[in-house]
Order: sequence, then structure tokens, then C-alpha cells
Amino acid sequence: MSIKGYHAHIYFDESELAQAQEFAAAARAAFGVPVGHFHTRPVGPHPRGSCQLTLRADQFGPFASWAVENRGDLTLFVHGLSGDDLADHTQHVIWFGTSEALDLSIFA
Repeated sequence: MSIKGYHAHIYFDESELAQAQEFAAAARAAFGVPVGHFHTRPVGPHPRGSCQLTLRADQFGPFASWAVENRGDLTLFVHGLSGDDLADHTQHVIWFGTSEALDLSIFA
């Protein structure tokens, strides 16, 4: 198995949307990462609103250190990109903040 990169999903509720947008903009400015769409409802396995940041493998360490200091109260779900979606969302994961239950039925 080889991790080729990471997705960092910013989780937010309606009241946290502006904070999530600010965090994403700061991540783009600091790391040049692509910022995905801000989904205000659950999409895929994600239990609430989310936005995806795409990180190269070499960006993970610096991003992780930066995220700890800059995420505020936001929860981040970060997973590796190995090509095995189920494993990536269940085994190759790191939570920043409180972990949340994912809807893994989409992988069945």
C-alpha cells in the first residue's frame, strides 16, 4: 500500500460556515491546496456539512502542524489516498477534534 496524498475534510454546521471558509482560504494561501465545494448538507460518507482540501503526501506534515494551531473549534477528518476508498475512510484516518460516525454504507 502506498499513500499518494490526503483529503482533509472540514466539517461544519451552518453557524460555522464562515469559519470553515476562512480556514479553507488560509490553507489555500499557506499551502496552495485546492479547495472543493462547500456542501451544507451531508454528502457521501460525511455526516454533516463539509469541504474537501486536497493535499500532496509531502504537505501532510506541515499541514497537520498548522491545522492544530489554526482550526479553532472546527473538526477535520483527514484520510489517506491509497486507492482503496473503504480503507482510506476507516483505517488511514486522522481526526482533528471530535471524531464522528461516517456513513460507510456508500462503500457496500
